[in-house]
Amino acid sequence: MSASWICAQLGAREHYAIPRALDQSGQLNLLLTDAWASHGSLWGKLHPNLKGRHHTDLADAKVIAWNASLLAFEIAARVRRLSGWSLIMARNRWFQNRVAAALKSLPGSKSNSPVFFAYSYAALEPLRLAKKRGWQTVLGQIDPGPVEERLVEKLNRRSSWAKSNWEPAPKEYWKLWREECALADHIVVNSEWSRAALEEEGIAKEKITIVPLAYDRPVVSSEPMRSYPENFTKENPLRVLFLGQVILRKGVEEILNAVRQLEGSPIEFTIAGPVQLDLPADLRNHPHIHWAGPVSRYETADYYRNAHVFLFPTFSDGFGLTQLEAQAWKLPIIVSRSCGAVVEHGRNGWLLPEVSAEAIAQRLLECLRHPEKLAQASHASGLAPGHTLSAVGAALTQLVST
Repeated sequence: MSASWICAQLGAREHYAIPRALDQSGQLNLLLTDAWASHGSLWGKLHPNLKGRHHTDLADAKVIAWNASLLAFEIAARVRRLSGWSLIMARNRWFQNRVAAALKSLPGSKSNSPVFFAYSYAALEPLRLAKKRGWQTVLGQIDPGPVEERLVEKLNRRSSWAKSNWEPAPKEYWKLWREECALADHIVVNSEWSRAALEEEGIAKEKITIVPLAYDRPVVSSEPMRSYPENFTKENPLRVLFLGQVILRKGVEEILNAVRQLEGSPIEFTIAGPVQLDLPADLRNHPHIHWAGPVSRYETADYYRNAHVFLFPTFSDGFGLTQLEAQAWKLPIIVSRSCGAVVEHGRNGWLLPEVSAEAIAQRLLECLRHPEKLAQASHASGLAPGHTLSAVGAALTQLVST
């Protein structure tokens, strides 16, 4: 008999993939989330941030949300001038309290105890309550934790492009996280990179299970097709795409230094995403860089479609959903080893030996000289079976049944 799950989710993380996967397999009992604006709802019209805060896959699911309370919280936070970590932690506390109150109102039943799932950093109070009730508890770890923070701190210290307002999380943030980990019966991570990072922090390895992200490619009229020229030229250059936050952790400084090394080569770069670096003038105005700025997920298709290769040289990511998006569009990927395993080196893309301008430039020169290898990698790309909603649902079912 399948378990009954209650999911708590702050934000629209992964397009609600976990509750969708559980609902698809008939296991979702309840979704608790901060905001929900069903299609055509007035909430989406009243506040732009609520637009898109729903999913049609969950149209018939039981959902509890607190739209009015969330807007009241955000207004109060502005009045109090909360920002940075103070705002993040206050929002996490607000959400936990709402979820805990909702769980207390549910009738208890020892014969049909649900499994409670929540994402890290906003799960402690509900986890405490769930444990008292004897429920199984699952924590979804959204990132590699303190290991990633130390890496980011190192990147900020050494770079002249770093914004001066970066600051590490308060000690209390990590203290509360460790309590979450202690309360969870199972901790779900999305990659081997995250698993190793948590073990380095002393999290019990027997609690940790890798469940890769799920991704559904948007419905298109035909299967994505790509063509590559026999030679890249000034008139028909190699088109390289980076899509994500333009920050040090994503390897953007190394990408841009690679641009400098590749001066004179027929390569054009599109950098799509919010810029959070102090960039030198020569790069802000570089003739071979198109700065696209923030891009909504509804606009990404055109960027993937128009590129020849996708670049994701991250220093650390729990997974990196853009890899799956690029792969679904049959786009070869150049990626670091510090994220989810999507690329098979030499088949559907290439793994960088290190995150450096030299390594990136060398790989792009190989692509420039051998367009046929890009064509072969594109042909081998496509959404892998392990990243479907049904695969994620099956992995979660197995997790709590063993």
